[in-house]
Amino acid sequence: MRESAESRRARAKALIRQLERAYPEARIALRFRTPLELLVATILAAQCTDERVNQVTPSLFDKYRTARDYAAADPATFEREIRSTGFFRAKTRSILAMAGALLDRHGGEVPRTLPELTALPGVGRKTANVVLGNAFGIPAIAVDTHVFRVTQRLGLAKADDPDRIEAQLAEVVPRAQWTRFCHLIQAHGRQVCRAPVPSCPVCPVRALCPWPGKAARLRVAGAPAPAARRGARRKVAGVDTRRVDR
Repeated sequence: MRESAESRRARAKALIRQLERAYPEARIALRFRTPLELLVATILAAQCTDERVNQVTPSLFDKYRTARDYAAADPATFEREIRSTGFFRAKTRSILAMAGALLDRHGGEVPRTLPELTALPGVGRKTANVVLGNAFGIPAIAVDTHVFRVTQRLGLAKADDPDRIEAQLAEVVPRAQWTRFCHLIQAHGRQVCRAPVPSCPVCPVRALCPWPGKAARLRVAGAPAPAARRGARRKVAGVDTRRVDR
């Protein structure tokens, strides 16, 4: 039976409470001190691990401190400095052009609205939402690979397009928790709900997860089925798990 929007919203709140207990230290992995540093780091993180970006950015941020510094950078030199993050030529073009646009349109400052951010060269919706949520404290849902994968397994969204996933999540996750929700989902995606095979037997939210492949993962591991699987009418944080645990 198709889950109602009201039920999905209630389950989202329950998931957030459970994930908060499991990952109380969850936070953005990229290291930054200013909105500009986060904007640059997020562009560098495309098709690259956050760990690798964090290895590159300390010296980069010491050398390039303002939008004017980036705009005046020698492209060949900058390419060498970020080469290990991959796609370094395209990223160089994006970052230097983005810095030039900041100077031309915003006095060198990073804007605080989604339309202004996504109008910058090399800045897509996910990057803009990362900056809004983490640099400015403006609620935003940044759909990275973990949010895209895990929220669909959890049955909170369903689409092939990240923008549609974002829109669907905005309907079920309380707005004030959008950014925090992403941190929790990212932590869960890295540690438990990994691709391609999640670790369902140790999942802290498996009783709230409707993923069809969960039962097989539990059988392989020899883990006991949740109470809801055995026919017991059990509620977790007010959500009927018999409905969502099939």
